[in-house]
Amino acid sequence: MLDPKLLRETPDVVRAAIARKHLELDLDQVLALDAQWRTQLGEVEALRSKQKSANNEMAALRKGSPEFLAKVQEMKGLSTLVKERDANLAQTETKWRAAMLTLPNIPHASVPDGRTAEQNVVHATHGATGAASQQARPHWEIPGFDHLFDFARGAKVTGAGFPFYVGDGARLVRALLRFFLEEAGKAGYQEVHPPIMVNAASATAVGQLPDKEGMMYQTVEDQLYLVPTAETPLTNFYRDEILDEAALPIYRCAYTPCFRREAGSYGKDVRGLNRLHQFDKVELLKWVHPSRSYDELESLRAHAEGLLQKLELPYRVLLMCGGDLGFAQAKKYDLEVWSAGQKRWLEVSSCSNFEAFQARRAQIRFRSKESGRPELVHTLNGSGLAVPRMLSAIMENNLQADGRVRIPAALVEHFGKEFLSFQ
Repeated sequence: MLDPKLLRETPDVVRAAIARKHLELDLDQVLALDAQWRTQLGEVEALRSKQKSANNEMAALRKGSPEFLAKVQEMKGLSTLVKERDANLAQTETKWRAAMLTLPNIPHASVPDGRTAEQNVVHATHGATGAASQQARPHWEIPGFDHLFDFARGAKVTGAGFPFYVGDGARLVRALLRFFLEEAGKAGYQEVHPPIMVNAASATAVGQLPDKEGMMYQTVEDQLYLVPTAETPLTNFYRDEILDEAALPIYRCAYTPCFRREAGSYGKDVRGLNRLHQFDKVELLKWVHPSRSYDELESLRAHAEGLLQKLELPYRVLLMCGGDLGFAQAKKYDLEVWSAGQKRWLEVSSCSNFEAFQARRAQIRFRSKESGRPELVHTLNGSGLAVPRMLSAIMENNLQADGRVRIPAALVEHFGKEFLSFQ
């Protein structure tokens, strides 16, 4: 959520942010609602002050005197008026808070302008995309693929996009998750095993509500949401808390299954493991001092890149343009691994700085040593990494002539052998 002071004092900054993110939003309507709320708040506060003064005056009068009885009638009238204005203020405040939640985060000055994914900037590349073997093919076309990744039975049991991972398929998922978590631990992230359902307050705090209701699975009776990413429960770990400044930065990591409805997805991008409704992912999360947040973003990106380097996979780093940045982010890098069989890039990580946007919604603060007052932390997160597309990249980039897949050396100790067989 944006600082209301920013909206009131520099509305053109917010207007420019809306334009850079190419969102359709009537800022004038929000500004008018903010002015209405502040006017009504001032009126209620003035009436309460008058009520307090009248109460003090009445206390000095002799009970039963004409002046006392007149003041009693005045107090009754004021009380009725305060209740009426309070009710109106509460209604306006509800509308005001809802309107404030529609305002996007302000893009950082280093974010390039652009409307679509094609206008993202290639920030860095690593590895050669032509190094894969001549046998490379889309992973779903590898003979025996459905022995390890059973989409047909998953569709029977649940629906499309919920595959079974069988035998060495399940073993490779476990190996990747173990590798990701152990590497995160070496980088200073403390592991957390969080809930995989959250309430609406938690989803609102990170910016998934009211922006992404259509993407999440929801339980009807309890009104809980299955997590689309571990970012949601992890960020809320410190919701409504004040941290010691000396404790910053705080690094955490978590594995969770992730659930996404992926409403509107279709076409070639959804084939095989490219886009699922349930998948596994390790998330990296940071709570940091505002003065260090952009240095922390670069180190977060380096942590995620290090995983791809150790897995010997070619990848590139994209700096996202304003139109592809996302509602809550101030700056974001996407890491895309090369899919040798599909001859395309697949996103496997997004590393984002939210500045104080999530922390203001969640009221996550630290007590400043300098001022002694609570200040908002900055939050950052990144995938480290998403499993299904990593499976795709490993299979497509390392497919051998005999139909087996070479396991990257860094993963062998976790997988237990050097080759994945589909037999």
